[in-house]
Amino acid sequence: MTDQAARGQNLAIIKALTYLMFAMFAMTTDSVGVIIPEVIRTLRLSLTAAGTFQYATMTGIAVAGLLLGFLADRFGRRRTIVAGLVLFAAACFLLSAGNTLWFFAILLALSGLAIGIFKTGALALIGDISTSTAEHTSIMNAAEGFFGAGAIVGPALLTWLLGAGLSWTWLYVIAGGMCSVLVVLALLVRYPETPRHAASGNSRGTGAALRNPYVLGFSAGAFLYVAVEAAIYVWMPTLLARYTGSFASLAAYSLSIFFLLRAGGRFLGAWVLQQARWQVVVMVFSGCILACFAFTVIGGVAWGVFLLPLSGLFMSVMYPTINSKGISCAHKADHGAAAGVILFFTCVSAVIAPLMLGAMGDAFGDIIYGYWLATGFAVLLFGGSVLNWALNPTRAVLEERDMTEYAPQSA
Repeated sequence: MTDQAARGQNLAIIKALTYLMFAMFAMTTDSVGVIIPEVIRTLRLSLTAAGTFQYATMTGIAVAGLLLGFLADRFGRRRTIVAGLVLFAAACFLLSAGNTLWFFAILLALSGLAIGIFKTGALALIGDISTSTAEHTSIMNAAEGFFGAGAIVGPALLTWLLGAGLSWTWLYVIAGGMCSVLVVLALLVRYPETPRHAASGNSRGTGAALRNPYVLGFSAGAFLYVAVEAAIYVWMPTLLARYTGSFASLAAYSLSIFFLLRAGGRFLGAWVLQQARWQVVVMVFSGCILACFAFTVIGGVAWGVFLLPLSGLFMSVMYPTINSKGISCAHKADHGAAAGVILFFTCVSAVIAPLMLGAMGDAFGDIIYGYWLATGFAVLLFGGSVLNWALNPTRAVLEERDMTEYAPQSA
């Protein structure tokens, strides 16, 4: 085998490992909606207490993103990824021994911390293996596509386990086993060279990422996007539960349809973003998301049963593109820190936005009013994408990164 063929094979293995990492942790984080009814029944919890299963994980990821994102820059991608995977596997296996809320909450927070560590390492690695900022976005969409696939497989597998009379903790045992295999493979594969500045300890860390206006701008975009998406995966089943029309089966499977369209759209998005400017794609797709939400609040559940699941197709490319461009605006030596900052705002939104939407529904007596607030978030997201298209503020910095940090990789 020639050196070039060996490098190509090694790169393919690295990509596969990265994609499997995204799918593996999505199996657990996106199964929380199936787990919560089980723990309410078995542990006799209130709705508020059961919500800890969502908030503990998201808080752990957010803390790791903000405080530990620099690890991938300072200690290298492999060490950070392996450390995070080992911690995640340990938390998953220990979960099977628990039977109290506090035990589960602590381990779920620990698993979230682990996800934040290895995910920022994986996101930094994507920058290392990309030869341009455009390819970075394409690979990111593919990775998030596998995340979407894991979000479908996890709840389905958990439903099967529960139907077989097994505990929900078996899902974490399975995830821990998969994670252990990934640890072994990550130790065997040959990782690309760490960027020079990071290798010499010149990474400026989280503080620099927080002072980077581009990273903060895309973090705001991620916050708004997740606030809109949360309206779907948290509150859409509640909204559509009242639907009594001729498409009741569509309402029953609306969330599954949304996840399928989101996952499929991300794989397609990896191709679409190679054919059109990313600014145009983000603007058009955010406009379509706004239309889905606006016509839902105007037309009610009869329209929402079609439009809200359909929004998954338009949401597909939004987060990975926002995330990718925000990370690409930082130096490669700071990709871990930049990824961590964006991940922090992502998780804060995943916690705060559902609470805000639910509180709006409680205040006015109907969850549809929460969707008015979600539509407001969609307006802000679309407005930001229009300004991004019109002003193109990142053109100079992304072109500079292409010339100085990506081009040498392909030499």
